[in-house]
Amino acid sequence: MVSESGWRAAPRLREMAEFKVGNVTCQVAGQVVPVAEFTLAEGDTIFFEQHTLLWKERTVSLTGKNLKQAGQRLIAPGMPHSIVEARGPGRIAVTRDASGEVVVLPLHPGVETDLRGHAFLAASQNVGYSFVKIDKLTSMFHGGPGMYLDRFVASDTQGLLLLHGYGNVFQRRLGPGEKILVEPGGFLYKDAPVAVNRVPVQKGTGYHHASWAELTGPGRVGIQSMYVHRHHN
Repeated sequence: MVSESGWRAAPRLREMAEFKVGNVTCQVAGQVVPVAEFTLAEGDTIFFEQHTLLWKERTVSLTGKNLKQAGQRLIAPGMPHSIVEARGPGRIAVTRDASGEVVVLPLHPGVETDLRGHAFLAASQNVGYSFVKIDKLTSMFHGGPGMYLDRFVASDTQGLLLLHGYGNVFQRRLGPGEKILVEPGGFLYKDAPVAVNRVPVQKGTGYHHASWAELTGPGRVGIQSMYVHRHHN
């Protein structure tokens, strides 16, 4: 079902749905605060942000994943942004401590997908990860120094990307040159061909030093209906 404005529910999994990518099995459990549980074969890995780990079996090993310029990002005051790699065999679960949805995005080889910072939940081992910052793209409601975009691209085989959206997540496909303005707090993800630009909010509306995220097609864009402000980058 698609709304008259073109939005549809993003590709999420029903509760307890299970799927497999290579030797890695994933099951999403829970509706209010969903949890992604992975079963890893010997030597298989996934990676995730360090503060999303919920539980793991003792046989699963954890190591830090080095990222260029990672020290510029903070999860919380004094807590630098970091990525953790989990290696099987065994089971491990990740989640975010907030209500919302887990969205599953298959990644085709060479296709890039961009997420808002801290929406990333987990990815398969063949997915490359980097990030960029869009300066002065601030929420009308909370302000801030800008927005980070996490960039993911699969290598020579299909990859898997799981993300978390606050509230409900909706997706729309923009045609070539088609534009839409999104409150930056509601922006969640986009295909690489979709351009994102900062557009100042019109004066006289009561919002000071705020801006829209102008998204220009072609490609998919995703939004979240709930915005949780973070007091960090």
